[in-house]
Amino acid sequence: MASDNPDDFISGQVKRMVKHLRNFVVENEKQARALIKYLQLNLPQSELRFWVLNEHTPVSEVHLLLEALENEDAGIISDAGLPCVADPGSALVALAQQNNIEVIPLPGASSILLTLMGSGFSGQQFTFNGYLPIDKPQRSKKIKELEALASKGHTQIFMETPYRNRQLLADLGQNLRPQTLLCIGCEVSAANAWVKTMSLGNWIKQNPDLHKRPCIFILG
Repeated sequence: MASDNPDDFISGQVKRMVKHLRNFVVENEKQARALIKYLQLNLPQSELRFWVLNEHTPVSEVHLLLEALENEDAGIISDAGLPCVADPGSALVALAQQNNIEVIPLPGASSILLTLMGSGFSGQQFTFNGYLPIDKPQRSKKIKELEALASKGHTQIFMETPYRNRQLLADLGQNLRPQTLLCIGCEVSAANAWVKTMSLGNWIKQNPDLHKRPCIFILG
């Protein structure tokens, strides 16, 4: 059952592990502070330090960030999903690994894996492809390549910027066979989430409202 209340999906292990933290690496400080109030930390928010790391952060600043956090523990928070899994954070974790700094991954909801779990497609062999090419010919070529792999039992997962979801569905309709199976996970982990698998032809007929709604797409 999905929920918009962080208390319903933040595990007890996460709450225990982060109680002592003073430093947080975040995509957006405002959203991070809203989440942190549910963690019941030992320190008041006025004493916390926030470091922004997102898709706009230069690589050079990631090195500076690691230096600033020297000899201190820090937690990475994504706006949604899991840090480093289709979300920022991997550059900082890579530097931590290179410098023999302990990295402790904590459990959390991943819309990618949750959609795969609900799709009915193979979880033994799958690839997360991220965003498809924007260039029209390259995009069409990639879509057909994914369909060919999926037809052999190798599940193909991808995503799109929410405001381009409708165009992506149209592109799939133009390049895939109508009988090809497509799963869409829409706003997974939110209160109005849904995950559904059916033929592409049926998706085109139903024309679901995906505009500005975070979605995961899977071919299987």
